[in-house]
Amino acid sequence: MIPKHHWPLLLAWAGLAGPAPAHVTLEQPKAAAGSPYKAVLRVAHGCEGSPTHTVTVRLPEGFRGARPMPKAGWTIAIRKAALDRPYDSHGRSVTEDVVEVSWQAGSREAWLDDAWYDEFSVRGQLPAQAGPLWFKVQQVCERGRWDWSEVPASGTATQGLKAPAVLLEVMPDAGAGHRH
Repeated sequence: MIPKHHWPLLLAWAGLAGPAPAHVTLEQPKAAAGSPYKAVLRVAHGCEGSPTHTVTVRLPEGFRGARPMPKAGWTIAIRKAALDRPYDSHGRSVTEDVVEVSWQAGSREAWLDDAWYDEFSVRGQLPAQAGPLWFKVQQVCERGRWDWSEVPASGTATQGLKAPAVLLEVMPDAGAGHRH
């Protein structure tokens, strides 16, 4: 009989232990193509014991019209860039869009302690095509940082990645259209 305290070691040795869970996740990891979507990114911890003071999200291509949600005690900065493929929104051509959103704590009291978790939200329109969208998140702490930006070479399995980007699975929706 193998003692219970040896089980994790044996499972890891046998290759049966699952990957470490991602530390930035989405509240809703699946959504319908062509629909509005509120990306609620959950930050589960700081940087190896150090509190977080800045969270930056690089939005995936195809996530249109992004609007971040304010957080008390944090300031928001957005970065826009010219689009490779402009799109139409309510009769006007959109040639540049938000590609990055940053939240920065306004004071040390607002920092996200390593023992706590918090959510950072941005709303936008999903592309009409189904497929994976990867939100790349940079978390900056008092000491250190995490760059949650690793994407698998193919597919969507993040096993083996140390700091995986956050996956949104955009699912087919025949009746999606444009909704608000």
